[in-house]
This record gives sequence, structure tokens and C-alpha cells, in this order.
Amino acid sequence: MTKMTPSLVMIAVTAALVGCNQSEAQDPKVTINKNPYPSTYQVLPSTKTIIKNATVLTGTGEKLENADVIMIDGKINAVGKNLAEDGATIVDAQGKWVTPGIIDVHSHLGVYPSPNAESHNDGNEMTNPITAEVWAEHSVWPQDPGFNRAREGGVTTMQILPGSANLIGGRGVTLKNVPSESMQAMKFPDAPYGLKMACGENPKSLYGSRSELPMTRMGNMAGYRQAFIEATEYKRAWDKYEADYAAGKNAAAPKRDLTLDTLKGVLEGEILIHNHCYKAEEMVMMIDLGKEFNYHSGTFHHAIEAYKIADTLAENGNCAAMWPDWWGFKLEAYDMVLENVAIVDSVKNSCAVVHSDSPVTIQRLNQESAKIMHNANANGFNYTEEQAISWITVNAAKSLGIADKTGSLSVGKNADVVIWNVNPFSVYAKAEQVFIDGAKVFDHQDTRYQAQSDFLLGQE
Repeated sequence: MTKMTPSLVMIAVTAALVGCNQSEAQDPKVTINKNPYPSTYQVLPSTKTIIKNATVLTGTGEKLENADVIMIDGKINAVGKNLAEDGATIVDAQGKWVTPGIIDVHSHLGVYPSPNAESHNDGNEMTNPITAEVWAEHSVWPQDPGFNRAREGGVTTMQILPGSANLIGGRGVTLKNVPSESMQAMKFPDAPYGLKMACGENPKSLYGSRSELPMTRMGNMAGYRQAFIEATEYKRAWDKYEADYAAGKNAAAPKRDLTLDTLKGVLEGEILIHNHCYKAEEMVMMIDLGKEFNYHSGTFHHAIEAYKIADTLAENGNCAAMWPDWWGFKLEAYDMVLENVAIVDSVKNSCAVVHSDSPVTIQRLNQESAKIMHNANANGFNYTEEQAISWITVNAAKSLGIADKTGSLSVGKNADVVIWNVNPFSVYAKAEQVFIDGAKVFDHQDTRYQAQSDFLLGQE
């Protein structure tokens, strides 16, 4: 047997080490564009404005009498009494009320427009129980007259969601309620995406009628779990690719999958869950599902039985977006109490929200909240306007992940403001003027600020 001399052994070892350290030239890194349809929103022209002598509900639990609000460069500049600002346009709001702009976390405007027509029913992709690959924004028709009607009701921001036919129905999008020819020009800059999920009767009834999974609630749960198992593996593959590429290896990128891109975004905390879910035990299961796959279970929508688990929701940091009095239209919506929102709100660290899910209700979310306040106070609660306004402003902003930008009349936040003719919780309340980022977008007395959809032009 031939033996190598020591010098030859060293040469061989050195050559082997050099070969190991010589990495193959890396191909260009593959990256996923997480925002391929970015906002093109531009703040409308505005002037320095001071609203004087109003009753102001700040959205942070304060009610200020004879107070002023200053808006400069699209932001809330100051809130208080006897304020002044050189060169400001003065709006005398004596006897009127001022609130933050209303935020609706659950709307289908633009994807189920009004007037309703089959050719424009674009909210439910009822082709598979898991359709996380679809994005509601790609169905939004910005000429929906419902956007204008909502603005007249003081709504400045809204989340447009897919429908609830599927276990996972797709991404929602948060919009600023400004007149526009494109969805992108309405898109709220830097607002996180939402992911619409649905519990209970809707998915199991639809797919069960086709003899497909899910046919039962246990089938629903299995469907969610399988989807997030696949998403976990997908995320692991991309994480490994990122690590290998950073280490200088010429790694092969995983194959792109639009469905798993969205679910990966949930696992990474970039996409917020919005879950159509009525029953208490199902909401608890969805909280546990989030814990199993290490994501937050987000906001429960409709949440008819939220009052039963108000402490659990608060402890886990879940918002509940609810109606004041819709119930009984199907079995899972049967066990309702009119104090539902108030009970949820009464728990420390809670997040109670009032939502519409209706092109009509969105026009009067202030009065929907008034109904809750009335029913709650008639049954032992003691809610005031300064507390109730949070259900359609700051709590809604928290649900959408934009509370740092809007939802209250706090200095530095976007100047999304509504001037009401009377107490906004009155049946006689009307939004007289509406501002988005300090720019007037509606004026009850001025037709220049009463936008009409192009679709309606020439219809009368």
C-alpha cells in the first residue's frame, strides 16, 4: 500500500480545505415584493383650520366643552380651549359636536357595490375553502356610490373585506374614504393587510352541500390547521433560504405560492386576522389555533356570544367587532343579548368595536352606537358619549393596526375629523363637515364637497 509523505498529506488537506471554502457564485437573490400594489394616496389640498367652540369628544375618553381643534398640514396640531392660530380658517362650531372620523372595520363597499348587480358581486371566491391568495382590493370598484353615502355619515376610514364563504377568504384592505378613480389612490398608506377567516355555518354549509371538506365544525378546524401546517413549512423553507444566502451559499429559492405568501405574512405578524365568528366556544378554539401556530387571533367579527368570554378576549388582546342588535337570523346568531358590546367593553384592557357589514348601516354607525349605549344604560351600565365614541374610532383603529395614525383627536395624528350638527348619538344627528387629513371631503351645505360617483352622472 502506497503511503503519502507528510508533505504530500499537508498539500492534500490544504487543497481540500480550499475547495470547501470556495463557494459557488451566487445567483441574484430572490425576494418577495410584499406590497406590489402600493398606495398612491395623496392628501387633498387643505388650509390651516381651527374649529372653535365645539363640544369635543377626543376618542380617548375626554369630553371638552367649548373647545377648539386646530388642524395644520393634515395633522391634529392642538385640542383645547381658547386656542388661536395665525392665518387659520376659522370654523365656528358653537352648539355643535366634534369627533374623530368614524372607522368601519367590516365593510364590503366596492366588492358588493350598491346598486347591487350580479356582475359586480365580487366579494366571495367560492371555489375552495382556502383562498388566502385572493385580495379584496382587486375587486374594489371605487365608483360605488356607497363610498359617498358612508362619507356623508362621517366615515373616514374603512376596511374592505372578502365575504365569509370560505375558511380563509383572502386579504382585506384598509381605505381612506376619499373620492377616487382607483383603489390605490384610496389605499391607507402603510396600513397592515387583514386576512378574512370564517368560523361556523357559512363554510361548512357551502362546502358540505358539495360533499367536500368542511362539512362539519371539526372539518372547519382541520382545514385551518392543515393550511397553517403548510404555511409553517413554507415559512421554514424561506427562512432557510434567507439564512443560506446570507451565509454565502448559492441556495435555491422555494417555489412561490400566493396562498402561502399570505399565510406566511400572518405567521410573521405582518397580516392581521379578522375572523367572522359568532359562537363563544369557536372563538376560544380560534384563539387556541393562533397559539398552536404562534400567531395572534386578531379581531372577531359579529361575535354574537362575545359577552360570554369577555374576560378571555381581553386577556388575549382580541378585539370584538359587533352589531348592536342583529341576531336570530341563523342558529349560530341566536344567543344574543343587547348588552353584548357593553359587557365586552366593561372588562379591563378590552377592545369593543361597532361595525356595519352593511352599505346602509355604515351611513349611521354613530346611531348604532347610540342604541348600544341606551340599551346598556337601561340595564345597569353608565356609559357616556366620551366612552361610546371609542367603539367607532380608537378601538376600530386598534383593530386595524392604525391607532398610531388615526382614531383619536390626539396631537400628531391624522386630522380625520367630523363636525356634527348636534350630539352624534342623537337620532337627529347629521355630519355637517368631514375632514380627512385636514382636507374637507364633505360639507352638508356646500355642493362642491358633495362628491357623486361617475356611475350616477346622467342617471337622473
